[in-house]
Amino acid sequence: MTLTTTLFRGVVLLLAALTLGACSGWDPGSDEEHRVRVAQTLERFKAQDPGIQRFFDNAHGYAIFPTVGKGAIGVGGAYGQGEVYQGGRAIGSTELIQLTIGFQWGGQAYSEIIFFKDANALDRFKSGKLKFSAQASAVAVTAGASATADYENGVAVFTLARGGLMYEASIGGQSFSFEAY
Repeated sequence: MTLTTTLFRGVVLLLAALTLGACSGWDPGSDEEHRVRVAQTLERFKAQDPGIQRFFDNAHGYAIFPTVGKGAIGVGGAYGQGEVYQGGRAIGSTELIQLTIGFQWGGQAYSEIIFFKDANALDRFKSGKLKFSAQASAVAVTAGASATADYENGVAVFTLARGGLMYEASIGGQSFSFEAY
């Protein structure tokens, strides 16, 4: 990890910790606890919108972030740890980092799943070349929300709110790291 990446991650973690310190479920805990949360997150997404199963059935792979903590006071950050799956088995771990600038205040926690349509999309993610701009959109999972969802540039992103309150009109994007098992 480069010095810039380490510094960037530290700033994001500090911002998230300052604004989300009281947010339950944010601490990733042990590896085993994290894997249990990943499995529980899968079940919550499927229970909220059974139609999301078509993405699990047809995607080349997917990344699951059980909890992404996001917080801001003018400058914001988000951080989450997850697992990456291909062919139904875990192939590595991943981190999500986001830094935003603009009018924003508050803190929230949510879960996120990123589906990769094909090998090219998954390879871009694993190599660190997949980044989401401020204009990228995610589908908030509610009953039936996945029915009209589709891939954009080889990925489909779904989120499920866990709690908190956030006011924002900001710019920023998500970036990811990947470490194979």
